[in-house]
Amino acid sequence: MHHLPWRRLRVSRHAKEIGLDLELKGKRVLVTGASKGIGRATAEVLAAEGCKVMITARDAKLLEAVAKEIESRTGSAVTWTAMDLAERGAPAALAAAAGYLDILVNNAGAIPGGDLIGVDEDTWRRAWDLKVFGYINLTRTVYTQMKRNRSGVILNIIGSAGERMNAAYIAGSTGNAGLMAFTRALGGASHADGIRVLGINPGPVETDRLVTLYRKIAETQLGDANRYRELFKPMPFGRPGRPEEIACGAAFLVSPRSSYTSGCIVTIDGGAANRSA
Repeated sequence: MHHLPWRRLRVSRHAKEIGLDLELKGKRVLVTGASKGIGRATAEVLAAEGCKVMITARDAKLLEAVAKEIESRTGSAVTWTAMDLAERGAPAALAAAAGYLDILVNNAGAIPGGDLIGVDEDTWRRAWDLKVFGYINLTRTVYTQMKRNRSGVILNIIGSAGERMNAAYIAGSTGNAGLMAFTRALGGASHADGIRVLGINPGPVETDRLVTLYRKIAETQLGDANRYRELFKPMPFGRPGRPEEIACGAAFLVSPRSSYTSGCIVTIDGGAANRSA
């Protein structure tokens, strides 16, 4: 599998240099979908901030390698457990394995593209079982524990397709819009339980999945898969976002420095959601 080169993050050191402490040291965190992309970057940033991080995804071998790599970069121990959150009962089992949590980052799942006719019922249900119901079911379990302690933060990494509806990505647009409503509804009331619930809508982010997609498009449109970066030019700033840019935003939002933030969704897409054309 191709892995993108990305910078080693020294978040805690930089925080000291500019006088900003996110006050995350010692926080217990669970990040789902953390074997690659945004989830992996978020786990690394939080580990660099001194959090006690558990990561999960379906691939045990890859998870173990990621945990070791994050540990070597940050000096913080990272635990892991392989889990398919689309399976019935898996969210409860994961929550039990994680134990007490201060922070949950829901990130697992990628809904495939296709229009109404092109996405059959089985594909639609499988995708929603992981991302939509996976987020909801894990949140329900973790929220119950956080409510007993009257403290906690739940961050849902959703996706900007929930803001700009696309009939060619109908299952994803609909699922993301549902998760946006879920986040806002729960986050608007969760303060009564001492909990914050909020979300991030990333735009296109340069992950393995996005590169694979654009290489295919470049092969079709330009006759050369290696020219895929030329297709990034119409994007804001001439490029997609980087996983660590989303991760750093996530770290701030879940931190005590953002303690009055709940029931809202931050879009990190370079401004694309508000472009007129």
